[in-house]
Amino acid sequence: MTIILGYDPTTLREKVDLQAAGARLEELGELRNLESLNEKATLLRLVGRLDDALAIANEAVRQCRFRGDREELLRARIRRAQVQHFMGKLDAALIEFSDCVAEAHAHDWASTEAFALQHRGKVLFDQQEHASALRDFRGALTIRVRIKAPSEQVDSSMIAIAVAESFLDGTGA
Repeated sequence: MTIILGYDPTTLREKVDLQAAGARLEELGELRNLESLNEKATLLRLVGRLDDALAIANEAVRQCRFRGDREELLRARIRRAQVQHFMGKLDAALIEFSDCVAEAHAHDWASTEAFALQHRGKVLFDQQEHASALRDFRGALTIRVRIKAPSEQVDSSMIAIAVAESFLDGTGA
């Protein structure tokens, strides 16, 4: 079941199959394990239930702290910052993403660094800092290509680069 159908070429937001997302949320039900919480936070964000998404994302962060896996905690913080971004809390999201980029880089967690860079770029894009966003998208792409990330992640970075470049050269929306 495909939930993300593509990306809006002017906002870089995911195009979502709302029916499929709703069905998956129903399948997850009341599951509270970390994997389910992470998936629920993402799905709730994608369908626009941002208060619920933030509550679940916060719960995932708490669970990660108790488990002690620092990289998984970092990824949960990134997901929470994504929700903050969608809520319009751009400054808070930018700070969180920047901290996550730095920590992932320091520990050589390449996939996590690319994840944080891609989403920090989206916040910068929303702040109309297109040159800075482009740097982050290119950084994410470079890492993703180097580590042979899944094609949908590489494609996502390439789309973001093309959109940011179009805004810089004046052809974007």
